[in-house]
Amino acid sequence: MRKTAKKDPTMKRGEHVPAIPEVGEGKRGESGYFGYLLRQAGAAHRLRMERALDDLGITPPQFVVLTMLAAYPGISGADLARLAALTPQTVSVIVANLERGGAIVRRPHAVHGRIQQIDVTDGGETLLRQCRARVKKLEARMAVGFTAEEEQVIRRWLVSVAREDDAS
Repeated sequence: MRKTAKKDPTMKRGEHVPAIPEVGEGKRGESGYFGYLLRQAGAAHRLRMERALDDLGITPPQFVVLTMLAAYPGISGADLARLAALTPQTVSVIVANLERGGAIVRRPHAVHGRIQQIDVTDGGETLLRQCRARVKKLEARMAVGFTAEEEQVIRRWLVSVAREDDAS
């Protein structure tokens, strides 16, 4: 079902306002550009994650940071930014917020004094387990209708898209 656009008061009589297509229709559907469809899907997934994690007081980027810190203990903020695909400034704010909440701790690197290593606390591990349970449910819903082999093809394709150089 298509939504009709609201009448724009600046439009002249007889001008037509195009209807905005629903997700799955027109360029928002299978005839859309891959890049747009990836962005649309990513935005929808992020919104679902925000809703699923909201009452835990954690955002999707905080979840990514906690996940990477648990997977790669003791990494630096710069490495964390690269792993989480976030800017160093964003990671700095996230780390400060997670530290203030007791989910992580920072400690000076044993050799390089200016580098701080970051670790997940026991409380952070508990929070991460709660988050993972919710995110796993979201991912399971995304995979409905796919065989394990099809899901692996999708995963392989997504990784290949992420790996591609910025070649024109």
